[in-house]
Amino acid sequence: MRIKYSNPFSALKHKNFRYYWLGMCISLIGTWMQNVAQPWLAYKLTESAFLLSLIGTLQFTPMLLFSLFAGVLIDRFSKRKILIFTQTASMVITLLLALLVWTETIQFWHILVMATLLGFVNTLDMPTRQSFVIELVGRDDLMNAVALNSSVFNIARIIGPALAGIVMGYAGISVCFFANALSFTAVVVSLMFIRPMETHKEPMKTHKIVSNIKDGLKYIYNSKILFNTILTMTVIGIFGMNFSVLVPVFAKEILKQQEAGFGFLMSFMGIGSFVGAMFVATTSKSDTKKLINFILYIMPLAVGVFLIVTGFMRNYILTGICLALSGLSFVSFSSTANSTMQLNSKDEYRGRVMSVYSLVFAGTTPLGNLYAGTITEHFGANAGFIACGAVIIVVLAPLIIYKSVRKTC
Repeated sequence: MRIKYSNPFSALKHKNFRYYWLGMCISLIGTWMQNVAQPWLAYKLTESAFLLSLIGTLQFTPMLLFSLFAGVLIDRFSKRKILIFTQTASMVITLLLALLVWTETIQFWHILVMATLLGFVNTLDMPTRQSFVIELVGRDDLMNAVALNSSVFNIARIIGPALAGIVMGYAGISVCFFANALSFTAVVVSLMFIRPMETHKEPMKTHKIVSNIKDGLKYIYNSKILFNTILTMTVIGIFGMNFSVLVPVFAKEILKQQEAGFGFLMSFMGIGSFVGAMFVATTSKSDTKKLINFILYIMPLAVGVFLIVTGFMRNYILTGICLALSGLSFVSFSSTANSTMQLNSKDEYRGRVMSVYSLVFAGTTPLGNLYAGTITEHFGANAGFIACGAVIIVVLAPLIIYKSVRKTC
């Protein structure tokens, strides 16, 4: 398998993408500060892994229920205008949460309500952002742009948790929420300067939303590459993305860490994820199908293996290394899966295709959070890691073996 390495920043030659990427650089640091502060605050208020899992459940349930409807809206309207609306709404919701924490009137149910509201906004925002990228860079640089988006997400994943841990320890949790609210303005401003490329879309056959959803699902089902990628992403989405439930409990109960220790532990995972994103970015010009197949079919199994190994850890540094390797495997897969879905979709279907991708990528999180939270509540965080990793291996290994045998026949 020969790998062709190329400029990992080639997508930044597009002015529109530079504006968007810089805005996301700022915004995502704030997002990751809140991603660390929110579960830590919730666990301090409740000391219950199950109640902690309810936050993720409610935050991602709207995506589980309404992603398909969002896809139709995305294919009908301007993605740029949709993003201005969603980013502004996210800023307002986060600011309200920050004020509740700052005034010390925050209660657990407040967090649940705000998480649910953000879930509704993200149901529209996530697939819009993903399907918007090709309008900023075109098809040739799409895979590189997706990987760069993932890289900045994971740079923020390194900086944000570490910064949040320090800020929570010395300035208070509310500062993390205020920082995130302010950071949304960076994306809104960048969108004001962006002029997307024109797309050539066939008009929808009907204005009936349900009919358009069915048409999009049929389109995915009839495409082998889209359907197989969605199946694998579904398993990873449910059982491989439960770190917000597992890591806080594991850090506090197993590793005996406080805020800073938890924040730096999440940064370990960010480092590994960044390495995975840059690997995809530097190999984005490779034409070999073997590399893509390796990433799409082997990396998900690696996620399962490293989750299981993490469950047996008792050392802080070794746990961090395992989380880093989990992040590397996960992001290599998700970045490649994302670009694979977009490159194999027609312009008029891309919003609906990416809404299904968002559904299985993040919308299935409530199912995974409840699964991980219930096991962690009764058997401990180590059992939670092992149980999630084991399901990935048990479900995906037979599918991959079957595909390998079929190809050799």
